[in-house]
Amino acid sequence: MRAYANEDDAVTDVLRLSRGMSYKNATAGLALGGGKAVILGDPRTDKTHALLEAYGRAVHRLGGAYLTAEDVGTTQTDMDAIKSVTPYVTGATGGSGDPSPATALGVFHAITATLRFLGDSDLSTSHVVVLGVGKVGGDLVDHLVEAGARVTISDVDPVRVADVATRTGAAIVGVDEAHRVPCDVFSPCALGGILNELTIPQLECRAVVGAANNQLAVDADGDRLAARGVLYAPDYVVNAGGVINIFDELQDGGYEPDRARRAVEAVATNLTTVLEVARADLITPAEAADRVAELRLGLTP
Repeated sequence: MRAYANEDDAVTDVLRLSRGMSYKNATAGLALGGGKAVILGDPRTDKTHALLEAYGRAVHRLGGAYLTAEDVGTTQTDMDAIKSVTPYVTGATGGSGDPSPATALGVFHAITATLRFLGDSDLSTSHVVVLGVGKVGGDLVDHLVEAGARVTISDVDPVRVADVATRTGAAIVGVDEAHRVPCDVFSPCALGGILNELTIPQLECRAVVGAANNQLAVDADGDRLAARGVLYAPDYVVNAGGVINIFDELQDGGYEPDRARRAVEAVATNLTTVLEVARADLITPAEAADRVAELRLGLTP
């Protein structure tokens, strides 16, 4: 749920997100297709129980072809409201719950896998810059600090970034400067489009590994990163932990936290596979991720 400027912007976003979900589920090896829904409106002022119920009825009319779940602008409480009118909702109370912690855990394991791929397996000697410390980014900082990494954080919300810094001891930098900070890993965990023709030449990192969707503004940005010598961990591979966690509640017997956690940790293996394909085939990681997804989707001969 976002305050889109107009319906065309919402449609553009939902089409990019739904493609990303399709490829995300494929690279994660999940027995799911992929789809996305958006609600136009400011979640702070426009969200009502009646609106959520209306959305739930729209989902219900699809007869189970689409299962909705929590994402930007919505909460587990919202999923409970939607579930009052349709069973085709995941992450509600009694199920897998808020997917954010699982997403953060997956990103953490993706960072460790990326560093190993670069020949450095010790997080305690690494510096990670996290842009966006909301539910996912904040949990990611906790994991990184616990592992001994040096962490710098940034967020548009000064209260939120101050709270995370106080809790973790992370350094703070301005939002416009975050991508320029010299570091081992730059981790975008806010909204998309952060990697573009303006910001890529300013990067001072060895790798980009973050939770944000659609980090590349355009496909050519994958080539720009490669030309800069920056290893890009494709976003929909890295941030799959949330949907992997959700998928577990669809299994026989319902949600099992330990089983779900083990599956989320496999994000590291999935990412390593993609990076190895990129290296072997002399293509960018973004192209390699698409290739792996399309092979699993049956789109590649």
